Amino acid sequence: MIFPRRDFLCLAMGTAGCAALPRLAFALDYPTRPVKIFEGFGGGGSPDLVSRLVGQWLSEKLGQPFVVENRTGAGGNLATETVIKSAPDGYTLLTCLSANAINATLYQDLDFDFLRDIAPVTGIASFPMVLLVNPAFPAQTLADFIAYAKANPGKINMASPGLGTPMHVAIELFKMMADVDIVHVPYRGPAGAFTDLLGGQIQAFIITLSAAIGFVRTGKLRALAVTSTKRADVLPDVPAIAEVLPGFEAIAWDGTCAPKGTPVEIIDRLNATINAGLAEPDMKARLKDLGGDPMPMSPAQFAKFIAAETEKWAKVVKSSGAKAN
Repeated sequence: MIFPRRDFLCLAMGTAGCAALPRLAFALDYPTRPVKIFEGFGGGGSPDLVSRLVGQWLSEKLGQPFVVENRTGAGGNLATETVIKSAPDGYTLLTCLSANAINATLYQDLDFDFLRDIAPVTGIASFPMVLLVNPAFPAQTLADFIAYAKANPGKINMASPGLGTPMHVAIELFKMMADVDIVHVPYRGPAGAFTDLLGGQIQAFIITLSAAIGFVRTGKLRALAVTSTKRADVLPDVPAIAEVLPGFEAIAWDGTCAPKGTPVEIIDRLNATINAGLAEPDMKARLKDLGGDPMPMSPAQFAKFIAAETEKWAKVVKSSGAKAN
């Protein structure tokens, strides 16, 4: 006698477990059609490239296209709001970023609460940043830089690629912890900041390590310190800011999120599949090429991480007085 799949599962699980079968069957079949991954910062940037890397892996392993859609604007908030307002069925995902944790305080009138309205899936990668100066700048070390800043309040212009970016809040955290008066100069992306730093119009710049490494290796710019808690493998002689300012850490990060209410079985399946990819040598290597380190987590761990990042940057943003609107 051949039992239908549902009857077989009922016999195997017992009658009490059958109430959960519709959700379980739905998760076992997922996905049955294409899935969209929304990304809020546009083509060519690391969030877009990471989204496509993860999308390709999920497509190969789960048998349906995972299509990246760029929805730019408002510091990533348009993409976030699109996903939050979508059906919680696993077919609309978000590449969530450190910007989401920052935006929660930076923006005053969001139509959503990121921590309340999102279902974390997993972290994908963390991206250390680096403090750069022009080689003509008198400070040779981070300690020298801090001493110079204290002796010359308001005379160091330090760039970021934009208001509310991880680089901006890293500057504000540095100012708080080092107790220095440094002028933050926001640019519209890194290109203009690199040009002005090379030309001596600004004195310092915090940017992702991947964007800076070529300038450092050729000697065009000097790296004073990295923003991660430990030294970076690609620049082993460059100290971490935490070696001078204990407890300092500022990283950019990417992850995958879904709308709140997405079935836990689907969240768990996506989590397991993405984390398996992050353990693969090829994906590790491709993330490393982007300047990232794999950051696999359980959904619960990622939720705790996002909450901690949101709380941390809320204090920094409020202290700086920065507002996006």
